[in-house]
Amino acid sequence: MNVNQHTPMASPYGQPQPGYVQPGYAPLDGGYPAPYAPYNGPTSAYQPGAPPQGKELFTERLNRKETFSPARGPPTSGPPPISAPQQYNQYSQSQGDVQNGPPPLTQAPPRPAVSQPYNPGAMNMSGPQPTYPQQHYGPPPTMQQVTNQMTGMQISSGPPTAAGPGYAPPHSSQPPVSTAYSAAPPASYTQAPPPVSSAPTQPPPPSGPAASQQYYGGPPPPSQQPFSSSLPPTSQQQFTSSLPPPPSSQQPLPPSSYSGPAPPPSQAPAPGSFPPRAPPPSSQPGSFPPPGPPPASAAAGQYPGPMPPQQQPPPSQPSPYYSGPPPPRPQMPPTSMAQSNHLPPGPLGPPGPLQQQQQPPPQPGMQTGYPPQQNGAFGQVRGPQPGYAGPYPGQPNYGAPAPAPAPPAQKRLDPDAIPSPQASDMPAVQKSRHRIDPDAIPSPIQVIEDDKAKSTEPFTTGVRGQAPPLVTTTFQVKDQGNASPRFIRCTAYNMPCTADMAKQSQVPLAAVIKPLATLPPDETPPYLVDHGEGGPIRCNRCKAYMCPYMQFIEGGRRFQCSFCSCVTEVPPHYFQHLDHTGKRVDCYDRPELSLGSYEFLATVDYCKNNKLPQPPAFIFLIDVSYNAVKSGMVNIVCQELKNLLDYLPRENPEVESVVRVGFVTYNKVLHFYNVKASLAQPQMLVVSDVSDMFVPLLDGFLVNVNESRLVIESLLDQIPEMFADTRETETVFGPVIQAGLEALKAADCAGKLFVFHTSLPIAEAPGKLKNREDKKLIGTDKEKSLFQPQVSFYNTLAKECVAQGCCVDLFLFPNQYVDLATLGVVPVSTGGSIYKYTYFQAQSDQERFLNDLRRDVQKLVGFDAVMRVRTSTGIRATDFFGSFFMSNTTDVELAGLDCDKAVTVEFKHDDKLSEETGALMQCAVLYTSCSGQRRLRVHNMAVNCCSQLADLYRNCETDTIINFFSKYAFRGVLNNPTKAVRDTLINQCAQILACYRKNCASPSSAGQLILPECMKLLPVYLNCVLKSDVLLPGADVSLDDRAYLRQLISCMDVADTHVFFYPRLLPLLKLESGSLPVAVRASEERLSKGGVYLLETGLHLFLWVGASVQQELLQNIFGTPSFSQIDSSLTSLPVLDNPFSQRLREIIDSFRAQRSRYMKLMVVKQEDRAELIFRHFLVEDKSASGGASYVDFLCHMHKEIRQLLS
Repeated sequence: MNVNQHTPMASPYGQPQPGYVQPGYAPLDGGYPAPYAPYNGPTSAYQPGAPPQGKELFTERLNRKETFSPARGPPTSGPPPISAPQQYNQYSQSQGDVQNGPPPLTQAPPRPAVSQPYNPGAMNMSGPQPTYPQQHYGPPPTMQQVTNQMTGMQISSGPPTAAGPGYAPPHSSQPPVSTAYSAAPPASYTQAPPPVSSAPTQPPPPSGPAASQQYYGGPPPPSQQPFSSSLPPTSQQQFTSSLPPPPSSQQPLPPSSYSGPAPPPSQAPAPGSFPPRAPPPSSQPGSFPPPGPPPASAAAGQYPGPMPPQQQPPPSQPSPYYSGPPPPRPQMPPTSMAQSNHLPPGPLGPPGPLQQQQQPPPQPGMQTGYPPQQNGAFGQVRGPQPGYAGPYPGQPNYGAPAPAPAPPAQKRLDPDAIPSPQASDMPAVQKSRHRIDPDAIPSPIQVIEDDKAKSTEPFTTGVRGQAPPLVTTTFQVKDQGNASPRFIRCTAYNMPCTADMAKQSQVPLAAVIKPLATLPPDETPPYLVDHGEGGPIRCNRCKAYMCPYMQFIEGGRRFQCSFCSCVTEVPPHYFQHLDHTGKRVDCYDRPELSLGSYEFLATVDYCKNNKLPQPPAFIFLIDVSYNAVKSGMVNIVCQELKNLLDYLPRENPEVESVVRVGFVTYNKVLHFYNVKASLAQPQMLVVSDVSDMFVPLLDGFLVNVNESRLVIESLLDQIPEMFADTRETETVFGPVIQAGLEALKAADCAGKLFVFHTSLPIAEAPGKLKNREDKKLIGTDKEKSLFQPQVSFYNTLAKECVAQGCCVDLFLFPNQYVDLATLGVVPVSTGGSIYKYTYFQAQSDQERFLNDLRRDVQKLVGFDAVMRVRTSTGIRATDFFGSFFMSNTTDVELAGLDCDKAVTVEFKHDDKLSEETGALMQCAVLYTSCSGQRRLRVHNMAVNCCSQLADLYRNCETDTIINFFSKYAFRGVLNNPTKAVRDTLINQCAQILACYRKNCASPSSAGQLILPECMKLLPVYLNCVLKSDVLLPGADVSLDDRAYLRQLISCMDVADTHVFFYPRLLPLLKLESGSLPVAVRASEERLSKGGVYLLETGLHLFLWVGASVQQELLQNIFGTPSFSQIDSSLTSLPVLDNPFSQRLREIIDSFRAQRSRYMKLMVVKQEDRAELIFRHFLVEDKSASGGASYVDFLCHMHKEIRQLLS
């Protein structure tokens, strides 16, 4: 339906609306909770301040006409009202024109005339708005029209918005470092940011049938939401003010959240204070909190009523942003208006959905919303404007049809010609009318595609400080002296020479290291070097290992360490002559002298207690309580283990694995099994004294699989039968890990525990936990306690496990809260993994669980690992993020280290660096291989150093910076409120971009947003981190989900965090073998009703099917020609004999093969309730939990940058 359909507005603002049911956006990792809980309406959150007198009326009018009327005229003094035809001619190009749409490819983007001062102020766009046809999604306008319409907006009074101007569309061909989004004339965005959220303050009444359909039970999807109100989503809201407010006013006001009438301007809340706010109804006892925050707009409380399902603008339509009537122009200061719209999630209010509704990302100083305007504007607030007809009440124009859209044409606006009204005299809303064309802001897809196009040759690592291709590009690596980017990626390949310069730029200096990364088949794994009994050659002083950076002197008899400059004698057996360039003549024959990555065989001196290690052991500990048996988990695990025992890890596929195995089952007591080969039947030994755990047998517990295969298979057949009728519901957890640890100690080996567990361990035993889930703490200062372990028992246990080399992998099958923040302590500290299958159902989740289990058992893993990162003089490693334990400040200890685990290391200056020598880092990992061999894996990396900021900004990698920021933030929530963490990220990002603007960009008007070429995606990606479930959860995201994601992301590498924060969305209309379709941006407006799309997040796969897909396509994919007959419970596609089906299944398999976890496929039909879950991953749109859309956030960043520069 069309965007204009408004949600019905039944009850007055304050009341919750009945009947808005919201789906449970369920645990992402698994099943969805059963019923989608009813959503009681966007709660009163909207109460946008005092409702202007004419509110109700307004809604009516809105809905009377689908078209939007032009916004009111500009201030009296200014040029004639926009609606008047005479305004700017769209096509005329006045001097400094700004281009609104993407610049034509042929011409270079115009530069504004120098003389024109640019004032980015607020502008109002009110020009013609596209009308959207009433049918669901109506025929989508062509892109052309859309752009014109959008661009055709005229700007009326006011200078362009802060954000907007100057953001010209990036020119694809533009190499300049700074992509100013100025490519176009400064104002390029003349149009101010899109109103995305301009949702009118009140929801328009429903229109048409649409209204009647309740949102299937769920809040409208985020993107819709915004529309729901038909108003433009977020951006409007956010941008309302586009003017750059004067510094003083710039302070954002906290969004006020009262539910009551808006305070008069005079009382508007001061920036620091928060007006009291009533809890949104949704969180009231009786009602059900919606599972997810209501959609943004909905959320905003604005649209109380049921939301028509499809409010989203049609895909091809311009964007959501304009979707609705212009927001009303209240008389009150925007602040208040906005007020309720964005309730700060934070401490302020109840957790209810609302609370976070509209809020854009937090901003320092504000509570959590964007600036005051909460109406969405990111700018400064403006008062009513004279020429505008009346506040809501009359608003005559609202109902009028919108002026016809201008014919397509390249439209240019000249910002300078626009008078800029005083802040006080524009209606708040008005500003929000401008919309920024989403195609004119940096596109992640464009950047990814450009990188693929330019990376055709293999990447050779011999050049110091060369940034590698992006993680999204497929490329081959040739190691010529620096480690492959598959092992190490840096945030900056040109480090600042001094600490002052690093501090000024605020660019984090970090490396993401994945020491045992799996390489593609066409690349050689690191060579294993054996130096005999003497062991690896090292520097005497700093103990760095021999590497290509060492300088041989005195004819090869000594070498000077490139890390600490100490000179060391070369042992006689290692001596070799030098050639005329000073290199050893055998340098290309020795991996450690010519390659960036290699392994040394370690000697006994590198082993624990100076004795060679035993082969590792795997112990399977299976929960056999009532829930585990009933869900089918016990049976599935036992059946699968029979097959898996043939696939235990080994380095040489020809040789059988030396890993030994043992089995334990438990509920509130533990059952150990003797499976010695000489027994006819396995024996069970029960330990009921769980307070003092011991292993009741030594011989026969850990066995070789091939010798004891018959006994093991007999045991695995018997376990499900033995416990089939159990009534025991309580479980223990601490003693289970203690039992595995004691068994490994008794066998004197390292190993891994695979624990299959279902519930909160409440039985009397060490490590007993209580249910402390308390949604009321979310958003308060006490929220951080929910991420911390509730007892210290597990921290002590983790330390003992690490000392023994006992790694724990936890497979969880919870049906309710299990306190993952506490249960996860041991897995996370020992380098293990956590897999979570909420509401596990054998039928639909078995495939995912079994694939995860198989991969987890088979993957290459090292035990008892210690990692140390050495650096050359001038910088040092100061902080580490990941799944490991540290008993001192330098050694990262990992009981287990597998091929998927990455460790992020931050560096700080402790002296000056020189441009000539650059900066070096060497990561050395000592570990026991799965065959029981002690090895040292070494990765070396050299980067350049620079004394000019421009060089630093030319050589950064945004994906790695985001990996660092997300880990830094997710660790920060342990000790700080989530709002403070978000503010810190926004602030640091603004400082990075402001420093570039101030020191590296060519001078230009403050109205332009100028971004460094290699960081132009920093705002969009950072916004995805800020909106993540950990930092800004929707109401349906459980504490366990948040703890799970927090722990999961802490050890992800760059490729994983990239697709997790910015999912890949592929259109599937045409599939060619050999190549993938080009992805589209993750936004609802990119979806076409006649299309099918595959969305990948690294943890989930969604196949979205539009309501009007051609029958032939449906027949090819699903084997049925009718949309209504598609079974949305499918978790795998039918195997059909046609090229399209085969290719689609190949693509899905290839995506799964690239990720460390199996992604379950979910089929999402348009307008089905599962669409809410899908929409959560359309990260460029406003999120249901109140996260800003990309456009809004970009404007917000621009405002922050300008504030820093003023």
